[in-house]
Amino acid sequence: MNGVTQEQVVAGQAVYSPRTLSIYDWVVLGFSNRLVWRCPTWRLLEHYNQHVTSNHLDVGVGTGYFLDCCQFLSADPRIGLMDLNANALAYAAERIARYRPETYRQNVLETIEAEMPKFDSVGVNYLLHCLPGTMDTKGVVFDHLQAVMNPNGVLFGSTLLQGGVPRNFLAKRVMRYYNQQGIFSNDKDDLDGVKKALGARFAEVSVEVLGCAAVFVARGVR
Repeated sequence: MNGVTQEQVVAGQAVYSPRTLSIYDWVVLGFSNRLVWRCPTWRLLEHYNQHVTSNHLDVGVGTGYFLDCCQFLSADPRIGLMDLNANALAYAAERIARYRPETYRQNVLETIEAEMPKFDSVGVNYLLHCLPGTMDTKGVVFDHLQAVMNPNGVLFGSTLLQGGVPRNFLAKRVMRYYNQQGIFSNDKDDLDGVKKALGARFAEVSVEVLGCAAVFVARGVR
């Protein structure tokens, strides 16, 4: 995994215990997004509504909030959930049980071995800043996800950055703490790195800065 250890990978997702997941929406989507990261949850939900399809894979699923709240064009969408953390997979799957989601336990820094029909959209929301390594090494995630996307599929998501974006005092302090604890691994992540990683793999890339987050959408394999 390009010099990344298994211990680093585990650390980035270990925080998502059942207890943490039970308060995640309030802490992260309610408080942190609004006051710390300055990337309002309603804007991320709007991003989902613009790009999600009825044949969708979500990677790094959190609590399943966005899949629970977003608007699918079909009343019976096909939804895949992919995460290394079994707690998050179970929590999100139960939350959107009405859609009968497929679940895949997977470290996306590694090749995806599971057999599955390909997807028309892939969401990677608040995933990259939890993955160890630099943005150059994290870019392999896009290679692995392209392998499970249909040719005209869209990849969209967001990630919190330290460089090339405005960060208030609270954001700097919280990011420093999360990096020290191994929850985040974004001390070298910057806006140019995100654009470079996406642009090397996709023909059409759009990146918007919201607070200290890069909100992106990409289409077309290079």
